[in-house]
Amino acid sequence: MKPTVYIETTIPSLLTAWPSGDLQIASQQVATREWWETRRQAFELFASADVLDEARRGDAEAASRRLAVLDECRILAATLEAQALTKRILATGLIPSRAATDAAHIGLAAAHGMDFLLTWNCRHIHNAFIVRRLAGVCAAMGFSLPVLCTPLELMANYPET
Repeated sequence: MKPTVYIETTIPSLLTAWPSGDLQIASQQVATREWWETRRQAFELFASADVLDEARRGDAEAASRRLAVLDECRILAATLEAQALTKRILATGLIPSRAATDAAHIGLAAAHGMDFLLTWNCRHIHNAFIVRRLAGVCAAMGFSLPVLCTPLELMANYPET
């Protein structure tokens, strides 16, 4: 059985965007494309209705490209457990209410037992200052926090297929 990975919205966004002139974003785009082209086959890919909603926003042509990438992902149901975990995460203040969808990504991935949550969102999701506390919140509700990582980290630590 392949490991599972929840694809957060930054992944299809960077994967399908025009090359950026910003060096940091450009390097994220390169790493995302490399992971997608060389490693994604080693994983079962999942996303959520929240990811689809976010991917639909903005320019119609860009949204179409993002949604085409997400066609490879199975969509996780917004279960009562995932909703309860999301509410608990938000109640801690670890993720601000204005970023409720980021908490929902974590809640869905944890409630569905994902092995990894792949993201470039290092402000509210893959944030070293909150990861231990997020793991504690998940554990208190009977879930394990998926490994929060970027494509670059997942490539460095997972063998090429």
